[in-house]
Amino acid sequence: MMPEIDTPILSILRDAGIVHRILPHQRAATSVLDAAEQRGVNPDQMVKSMLLRDMGGVLALACLPGTASVDPRKVRDILGCRRMTCADSGHVQSITGYSPGMVTPLSVMGFMPIIIDPTLEQYEFVNISSGSPMAGVELRFDDLVQLCSPTIADIRRDAKEE
Repeated sequence: MMPEIDTPILSILRDAGIVHRILPHQRAATSVLDAAEQRGVNPDQMVKSMLLRDMGGVLALACLPGTASVDPRKVRDILGCRRMTCADSGHVQSITGYSPGMVTPLSVMGFMPIIIDPTLEQYEFVNISSGSPMAGVELRFDDLVQLCSPTIADIRRDAKEE
């Protein structure tokens, strides 16, 4: 029997009337690929959320398919910032209230720009963290976009650079 999972992320979805499905894990996921495997979904339907910051303290959440890498230069150009880098794991927790791997667009909406890579648009359903390491949440991509009003822009590192 799985313990009941209730998190601020799930409350946001319920309060917004967004249809979603909780996908429990057998154990705490250690990576995007591990979480996708435990949920039985394509890793590219996993929304990987990377917290970036520039030298002046501007923050942004870059969201892309689970197997893709973010290109901080593309994010910087979109926001008109100077050099952007991924925030270190200690800062992720203090800024978002969530540990790395459990940050979602819903956990930061209204606090910082959210940029979603358009390659996620090909999926009707995407997966985000529930805010618990023991489950993920599946919802319609369009509902996620409608709820968090992101910028949709190419932020993927080009394959030749990986």
